[in-house]
Amino acid sequence: MRHSTLFYCLLFSAASQIHSVNATEPSRAKDTGASPTNTEMIETTLDQNPLLEKWTGPNGGVPPFDKIKIADFKPGLEAAMEENLAEIIRIANDPAAPTFENTIAAMERSGKTLDRAQTIYGIWSSSMNNDEFSAVENEMEPKLAAFSDKIVQNENLFKRIEAVYNSPEKAKLSAEQQRLSWIYYTNFIRAGARLDAKSKTRLSEINQSLAGLFTNFSQNQLADESGRTLVLESDADLAGLPQSLRDAASNNAERRKLSGKWVISNTRSSIDPFLTYSDRRDLREKAWRMFVNRGDNGDEHDNNKIITEILKLRAERATLLGYKTHAHWRLENSMAKTPERAMELMESVWKPAVDRVHEEVADMQALADKEGAKIKIEPWDYRYYAEKVRKAKYDLDQNEVKQYLQLENLREGMFWVAGELFNFSFVPTTNIPVYQADMRVWEVKDKTSGKHIGYWYFDAYARQGKRSGAWMNAYRSQQRMDGEISTIVSNNANFVSGKPGEPVLISWDDATTLFHEFGHALHGLASNVTYPSLSGTNVFRDYVEFPSQLLEHWVSTKEVLSRFALNYKTGKAIPQELVERIHKASTFNKGFTTVEYLSSALVDMKLHLAKADNIDPDAFEKKTLEELGMPHEIVMRHRTPQFGHVFSSDGYSAGYYSYLWSDVLTADAFSAFEEAGGAYDKAVAKRLYDNIFSVGNTIDPQDGFKKFRGRDAKTDALMKKRGFPMKTSGAGNSGSGGGLK
Repeated sequence: MRHSTLFYCLLFSAASQIHSVNATEPSRAKDTGASPTNTEMIETTLDQNPLLEKWTGPNGGVPPFDKIKIADFKPGLEAAMEENLAEIIRIANDPAAPTFENTIAAMERSGKTLDRAQTIYGIWSSSMNNDEFSAVENEMEPKLAAFSDKIVQNENLFKRIEAVYNSPEKAKLSAEQQRLSWIYYTNFIRAGARLDAKSKTRLSEINQSLAGLFTNFSQNQLADESGRTLVLESDADLAGLPQSLRDAASNNAERRKLSGKWVISNTRSSIDPFLTYSDRRDLREKAWRMFVNRGDNGDEHDNNKIITEILKLRAERATLLGYKTHAHWRLENSMAKTPERAMELMESVWKPAVDRVHEEVADMQALADKEGAKIKIEPWDYRYYAEKVRKAKYDLDQNEVKQYLQLENLREGMFWVAGELFNFSFVPTTNIPVYQADMRVWEVKDKTSGKHIGYWYFDAYARQGKRSGAWMNAYRSQQRMDGEISTIVSNNANFVSGKPGEPVLISWDDATTLFHEFGHALHGLASNVTYPSLSGTNVFRDYVEFPSQLLEHWVSTKEVLSRFALNYKTGKAIPQELVERIHKASTFNKGFTTVEYLSSALVDMKLHLAKADNIDPDAFEKKTLEELGMPHEIVMRHRTPQFGHVFSSDGYSAGYYSYLWSDVLTADAFSAFEEAGGAYDKAVAKRLYDNIFSVGNTIDPQDGFKKFRGRDAKTDALMKKRGFPMKTSGAGNSGSGGGLK
């Protein structure tokens, strides 16, 4: 009953969840009354459904993206659920005494057809969405949620899992088998396996309602991102914009049949650079308001009532399951263990970050005053004046840096880093089906032996129907239960292409995000485990961002910059003196980025610790930020009505703190390289592979980190990385819970 997972990261504003699936009784166990002719016709149709086919092609097969039609999803998912249902019933009703092999391993082997179908379904949801597919989602999401509940509520099945977990024979299992048994046992309990019949029924009703609400939230957000734009009418509207952004806006207008105009989309990849460079303060404010009010416009796509209902249902579910709050339920199986522990860490960073923001604003206000702007810095001014201050303080112009950051060169740089750290090579292939014409695929091999490791798909560009941001997908997880099965992963982004044939230039932040998502991909590609549920990125939520955030550090290494940061006109490498200026400015604007993120994480946690019914999201957000002392000049990175991490699934709910938790590990882990021979030290890289990237969820992540680092993580490196004052006591240094010191 393995399921794929989508990881939506810090710069991604929406999330979706692929549900784990199981059940109790097959819906076709009895004759439905259909004539044999009709039944045969239905089965023939399903047999021809590409969503249900075993993947064919090289190295264990690949997704048949070239065959899929939206009409395939509903019948395909329903047929796959029926098949999985029959498998589960056989396991649950097996007359033989429960063993690891006939229960836990049998569960791991089940649901392969449904897993393939849901993987493609999830891809269409995030990357190829439209009105026709949205209708399918609205119908299928509650059904998938109900189907998942049927598994954990199957009493015979849980009794078998419990028997294996409590059996004295468990001691004879391998460590990986014991870990898998524990995960099945605890996951079933946490999902309500021990509830009485009445509570189970209500729990399933809640989960189905939530599934529908999550879908509605995502569709509303996508509608506001796709349906609202800023149209620039004249050259005067382009004041301050670099040529690359002008070209991208022009191409966007052409695609929308607005020839002679320029269009800024309502996505972060378009809005952030516009806010950074536009000299038109009126248009900056207009763009900013359009973006921060996604899902909050009081129209048919407003998400506030949906959020109120989600919070109410989550609170009821937590009570049913025996937890104080939704946050306590979510964090029980995490590194932090409790919301109080997560809050300690966030609060320890909050005040230094806010103090830094006040310094940053003072610098910007002084510069604006000096220029005679006669304004008070507002949120739509922050990026614009921060860029001016960066240039004044560090002689660093992001446009100057951008000339050296070509998307394709940096992609090659990522491949080179993977080769240096993990001995991977990436070979382009053209015989693999894709769902979008500009998507590309590479085969990943071991550089020394030539052994196939997996495939890496790259879906790089923004388009209609694709959620904004950047993320990683696992199409298939590595395993070797019944022979070697290699992984298939993808990285997905929303870069804006310019004129045909010209290189795509990206910002330093975009380059960092590119490496971040590739870190997730490497986590999947490096996996070396037996069981798929323990494979790759299937780890605790507050640990999964650790490998990805760690890889960000390699962007700025001199080896990457000298080889791959090449001027798009001259081909010359980025000058060393410019690299030095980049390093000197590395902690610049960290107050902004930390407060922008951390305010979202704190609001998320406080929403899910709150006891009140019928929470008004806008009012709660406003009151909480006031109590926190949120600087007026900054808005949350993800305001509540567009907080897809938290409200388009349970994925990051009460868990957005995870990025900060993981960054403590990240900063400390990179220090291990710095203390050794540098970023490419082979011995440290081997420890990283052996204890972090390859082990998946086969061991407790705290143990894996300690094996890599030789001790628990310390927060000192995080504070240094962000340029904040060092703390010698307080949260994150007590050694309690989670292994942070």
